[in-house]
Amino acid sequence: MEQQYEGYKDLADSLKSASALLNLERKSQLHQDIITICNHLVNPSFRIAVFGPFNHGKSTLLNAMLGNRTLPIDLIPTTGAAITIKYGSELQTRIMLVDGTEIYRSGTEVLQEFAILDGNRQMRKDVASVEIFCPHPFLETGVEFLDLPGTNDREEQDNLVREQLLSADLVIQLLDARKLMTLGERENLRDWLLDRGIKTVIFVANFINLLEPDEQKQVQNRLVFVAESFRAELPPGFSNLYRVDALPALRARLKGDVAAANSSGLAAFETALQNIVEILQPNRGSVRLPRVQAIASQIQLSLKAKIDHIAIEIKSFDDKKNTKIEIKQKAANLIYKGFAISVGELRDWLALPNLLTKYQAEAAVALAENNFTSWQTNTLKKDLTQLQLAAGKWLDQAYEFFHEERPQDLLISFPSKPQVILPSKSSNTDDLSEPGSIAVGGGIGWLLGGPVGAAVVGSISYLLNKNIQNQDEQLAKESYHQEVAKLCITAIKDYLSRFSAQGLSILIEYEQKAEKIICFELIQEPLEITSKRETLQQLQNGFNQLLQELEKVKIISNYQPYKEIPKSPNINKKYSPQPERVKTFSQKDPDIKQQRENTAKNTGTRVKFVSPPPPKASPSPRPEELEAKFRDWELSEEIARMKAEMRMPGSQTGKQQNTTQSNKTPNQAQIDKITHAYDILGLQANASQAEIKQAYRTLVKKWHPDLFVNQPQLLKQAQEKMHLVNEAYTILSEK
Repeated sequence: MEQQYEGYKDLADSLKSASALLNLERKSQLHQDIITICNHLVNPSFRIAVFGPFNHGKSTLLNAMLGNRTLPIDLIPTTGAAITIKYGSELQTRIMLVDGTEIYRSGTEVLQEFAILDGNRQMRKDVASVEIFCPHPFLETGVEFLDLPGTNDREEQDNLVREQLLSADLVIQLLDARKLMTLGERENLRDWLLDRGIKTVIFVANFINLLEPDEQKQVQNRLVFVAESFRAELPPGFSNLYRVDALPALRARLKGDVAAANSSGLAAFETALQNIVEILQPNRGSVRLPRVQAIASQIQLSLKAKIDHIAIEIKSFDDKKNTKIEIKQKAANLIYKGFAISVGELRDWLALPNLLTKYQAEAAVALAENNFTSWQTNTLKKDLTQLQLAAGKWLDQAYEFFHEERPQDLLISFPSKPQVILPSKSSNTDDLSEPGSIAVGGGIGWLLGGPVGAAVVGSISYLLNKNIQNQDEQLAKESYHQEVAKLCITAIKDYLSRFSAQGLSILIEYEQKAEKIICFELIQEPLEITSKRETLQQLQNGFNQLLQELEKVKIISNYQPYKEIPKSPNINKKYSPQPERVKTFSQKDPDIKQQRENTAKNTGTRVKFVSPPPPKASPSPRPEELEAKFRDWELSEEIARMKAEMRMPGSQTGKQQNTTQSNKTPNQAQIDKITHAYDILGLQANASQAEIKQAYRTLVKKWHPDLFVNQPQLLKQAQEKMHLVNEAYTILSEK
């Protein structure tokens, strides 16, 4: 038993924690119910509550059962507090005040001061609890009685009674046979008892002795109807309806008149009550847990509503944030790709073999014709400028999009102009007028006039076609103008080699700077959203903990536990695209690779060779084409987003609804039963709970058996009608 109550303590703690997460008002009904049921869960005593409207004889019945005037009858109908009666070696009263003061008195006369209503018929605000200790053998078994204030007098007292009923393991509802089961009492049965999982209820009819013999029989029939209409959950073989004439029973007990006590119904009721308690007391959990289930369902429903609301807010924020990030990522990747292609084209162009193939011949001729400066400006610089602008344009676009570091212009300068030292003229030739003269930068055409100059220019093309690198052994056999041509070719090769190395080095540094421009910062989420994530996690943890504790005590729930929320990395970091670079011609040539490594070694820069992607059938797009594609992509992205939003209501949501409906489809018999219940109450299908309750009240007022006491034929019809109405209301309330 101790282990069982330890589990109930964990359940009570979980209920309180869940209540705290809801931030309920202290005076709210749900908050009060949670506190009451939590305290009751860990209470080892078996509590029996006696309640009913004023003047129904509650205290008289208790005095008769206890065998003395423990509760002064003249307090009725002014009792303003719930009075707990426990076992004690002598009759004493303990009053607990709100400020913590304890008042002990012998006897019960002190109740006249603290347990009555004031002049305005209000309960005293300074009284926290009232307890009476009484030496009775039934109480010594761990039973305690709870004498509740009369109902149907003040809302404040009704609220107190409603709250205290949750703390009772067994409820005795006293009925007045003279005005049996008013509408208010019937509503209390539903709202205060059945709807809250309180089903261990015994009805005791008082004042039957005051009725005429023929009236007693009619009342008895109506009592049976009332008892049968209430689905009490008592041990098998026990009735939930008893007759006790309270005042005669008290008088007989005080006089010691056993026969009179028996004829009043007291003895039969006490015997049944003791037997019921003996069965229920060892397993109080079976009585208390249905009340927990009813309250836990309210808590779970409120928690879920709060969780769903916050989750929707967070999801909305995350969706917007992720959409922006996704767009920026696509933009960054696209810009990087365009930049990589442009840089790759420039890198290929700067590769020495490509420069020699494209420019060596015409540069050597320009040098020989004293036209190198013009050629460098109009040809080499023009081509370089176009490639530099194509690469830089992507970084400008990245800066406009992401507003990171402002890009610098890519500027590759030219090396000093080539120099040529003419060889000495041989003794048998007079082709050249000034052997040994020096031609620097501006060309040597001014030394090579006439046929000799033309011969040098022609020899440049001839020697390049013959691949002069394999002709060194024939140098002595060549003519003088071929020697001069070879010097021009060598000078241009040296010039282009220096230009290539210098340009590739600058380009490597430029690519490294681009990483700080083609990127964007993932902004830290607002503290408000972070706080909501923490709140959501707390709510879900509380929900899951409550669900776990309910499962431990075998309370079935319709909810599933929430999965743990992955923590959002709430730190600032940058996103930099790293797609594969486009393979260039220079990466295919091992000589060029060696040249780039040498360049990096000489400049102190580390060079990486990235594996190329599979070759494409179509050529790389020009920068202008990429820019056009980027603009098209922006439009396509916006259109796709709008299309996705337009599809949402009819796609995923619809599937979820269909799945839910298919999982919860009732069988046809249940459908017919529900449909018939709506017809009995005169309602349309799927009426709200408020409409169901209002229809029930209307029919009760119309067909209550008390209305047809003097009309036997209509009375039977009313009873049958009310039986159907009660059954229909039960079906629709539980569907």
